[in-house]
Amino acid sequence: MKRERRTITGLAIAAAVSLTVVGVAALPSSSAQEGPRLAVIASEVILRQTPGYAQAESTFTSDLAAWRQEVEGLQQRLDSAASAFDQQSVVLSASARQAKTDELRQLQQQYQTRASELQQRAEQRRQELVGPLEQRIQTVIDGLRAERNLTIVFDVSAPGNNIVSADPVIDLTTTVVRRLNDGGQ
Repeated sequence: MKRERRTITGLAIAAAVSLTVVGVAALPSSSAQEGPRLAVIASEVILRQTPGYAQAESTFTSDLAAWRQEVEGLQQRLDSAASAFDQQSVVLSASARQAKTDELRQLQQQYQTRASELQQRAEQRRQELVGPLEQRIQTVIDGLRAERNLTIVFDVSAPGNNIVSADPVIDLTTTVVRRLNDGGQ
């Protein structure tokens, strides 16, 4: 599976480069002779060094801790109910056992529903906090791509990327960080 994913990712990158080469061939001759212009970034490094990220991460971590505590409380309540049922099930009548089983299923469903709600809420909160930073980063990257007449910018920190070596000259990570810190676009 992992090898297939690498192969698919490699094929996607090769296709993107091939399409770029085809697109470059259609450009005026001076650009076509140059070939595709590529650059790389490390988005994880950029995000961590973006002004405002530390505060956003701190806020998110605090919110997440509260939500985890709620989920853990629900899990403990469910575990306690299951343990009590296990201890009492031998002495319960068939109808009482069925009622307790239904109660446990309902409690399990409540736990799963609330955990799912909190997961969605966490994803929304992360997007609220980090989304504007990511948009700002994207603006700087797009600006650098246009400024340097680049065809493609690859993210070397993206999961499944197949870039195993790149010339440091094409690495825009420090330039993006510098521009973000300077407040520039």
